[in-house]
Amino acid sequence: MQLKRLLNRKDKEQHLHNLSQIKTLIDTALGKTKADILIVNGNLLNVYSGEVLKDYSVAIKGDKIAYVGESAAHTIGSNTKVIDATGKTLIPGLIDAHIHLAALCTVDEFLKYAIKGGTTTIITETVEIAFRLGYRGILQFLKSIKGQPIKIFATISPLLTLSPATQASVLPTKILQRLLKRKDIVGLGESFWSFVVQGDKRILELYADALTSGKKIEGHSAGARGNKLVAYTAAGVSSCHEPINAEEVLERLRLGIKVMIREGKIRQDLEAIAKIKDKGIDFRRLMFATDGVSPQHLMEYGYMEFVVQKAINLGFNPIVAIQMATINAAEHFSLDSLIGGIAPGKYADIVIIPDLQTIQAEMVISNGKIIAQNGQVLVPPKRYTYPKSSLKSIRLPRKLETTDFDIPVEAQDTPVTVRVIHQVTELITREEQTAITPVKGLLEADVERDILKVAVIERTNDPGKMFVGLVKGFGMKKGAFASSGTWALSGIIVIGTNNKDMAIAVNRILELQGGIVVCAEGKVLAEMPTPIGGYIPDLPLETVAQKSEEIQQKGAELGIPFPNAHLTLTALTGTAIPFFRICEAGLMDLRENKVVGLIVP
Repeated sequence: MQLKRLLNRKDKEQHLHNLSQIKTLIDTALGKTKADILIVNGNLLNVYSGEVLKDYSVAIKGDKIAYVGESAAHTIGSNTKVIDATGKTLIPGLIDAHIHLAALCTVDEFLKYAIKGGTTTIITETVEIAFRLGYRGILQFLKSIKGQPIKIFATISPLLTLSPATQASVLPTKILQRLLKRKDIVGLGESFWSFVVQGDKRILELYADALTSGKKIEGHSAGARGNKLVAYTAAGVSSCHEPINAEEVLERLRLGIKVMIREGKIRQDLEAIAKIKDKGIDFRRLMFATDGVSPQHLMEYGYMEFVVQKAINLGFNPIVAIQMATINAAEHFSLDSLIGGIAPGKYADIVIIPDLQTIQAEMVISNGKIIAQNGQVLVPPKRYTYPKSSLKSIRLPRKLETTDFDIPVEAQDTPVTVRVIHQVTELITREEQTAITPVKGLLEADVERDILKVAVIERTNDPGKMFVGLVKGFGMKKGAFASSGTWALSGIIVIGTNNKDMAIAVNRILELQGGIVVCAEGKVLAEMPTPIGGYIPDLPLETVAQKSEEIQQKGAELGIPFPNAHLTLTALTGTAIPFFRICEAGLMDLRENKVVGLIVP
């Protein structure tokens, strides 16, 4: 009863605030109340009509736009800040439709660079926090994104995994249902098509809950074709960021799925998909998403402004490209009554750029405030301090020993057929079966054949539970490479040529309470602590970039050929990308969604 009264009181307070704001905006539009900020003489891109309106003015009152028109002299008062945008172009604040904010750094460190280029809204996944810190961690993360200079909304992960330890601890459906009702949650996060098509009861329940709550269902259809893609779509999936070429984009658009063209850290698909600009189709169901950016890229090239500029450079009509980064994304998430365009009643999210061909923010206005100008942040992001409990999530019962990485077999010296994870590309894996001869009853890494040991150690839900398998394609000649930033489970993954270095790497992560470690010959060569949930570094972005480069360099010196070695390592536990992965219980066959053993019967 007390909670109900509290909610009713909040509803009444919100009603009175809205009523007061409506009256103020009307009075400002009529000139009875004067604007706080007035932009004059700008060339305004109207994303609703797809036209540029010459010499327009925009009056801002509080955090909203009160007036848009050719003349706004009647809104000027003695305290009105007038910005002359003669010869400049006004566009709406940019929107990233899908990113994993927690996969890079703390939110405030990210925003220090992200807001300079004109991004005013971000839609982020919460899967990384949810797997490690559960419900309380999600609430902490939502606090960290609240009240920032720009708007950040979240999607709630369905937490799909084949890890038995993680499955046993995933959030109850009732908790996810509660989260879906929050205003700052705009949908159910990306869910992998195989679980849906195979009728996983839990995911179908969550789909029904999301639809009941009026929230979007974000898709992940990599590898889905034919009837399986159609069946996946029929379940209610609203979007997908996985298409990697124009043909895959068209296939999904024709089924009613909105497509997010991905250009970021994990993949850069924009150039391949750019051929779609010549297909003569409607672009209003296309959006841009980064899926995540590297600290180096964010610092050197920027954020969403880079994506839009690249699209224009690839031949997209500038108006269309900007629509894809503004109104299209806003409409998809049913936020277009608030954001996505420059119009009366909308949030005052405006970017002033030189012209439509040059996406270079000279001024960024978010929520009616000038937050950045000429590359300088004027409104610093808020820093959130995580509680100590979230900094102690690595709960291994003891330090690991070299013998923990032994792979014993019954045969002493008779060849054994085993399943090996073959890292075919940076992200794609497949199962390979090969014969290995044991040494004194143990299977060992074979550096000459590029067959290394790989182990996953559960560190939160069933601490110490582990599985040791074999992987091919990492090219390491010595040492070990470990991380607690695993995908789709709360574990530590380590690859190595020998047991000693593997134990050293994992034990160092235990000491750091989360991290990335490269070592060889008994010495740590490079490391980065990630203490927040064992996943997020609590460091300045510049330091994250420096340490990331050191880790990549040392990994390359050990022989790892991949351009983002850490991404390739951590993706080995994910259930999102085909086809063969690993967890603390064994090897994961994603074609059958089941765990299999190392030894082939």
